Amino acid sequence: MTYDRLVCANCAAPVAEGRCPVCRANRERLQQDGPLAGVSPAALLALLVLLVAAVALLAV
Repeated sequence: MTYDRLVCANCAAPVAEGRCPVCRANRERLQQDGPLAGVSPAALLALLVLLVAAVALLAV
């Protein structure tokens, strides 16, 4: 999930704005995640299935 859609439970403002220390800390934590952090598990599973299918087709 991207932080631009999150709402802070502490100040009820968007986390992306960073109005309070909790927002700023969570924004920093979410920005430090890897490049696949925003990808849904379903999309990762679909990518894995496609990769296995491609390898199976090449092995034949």
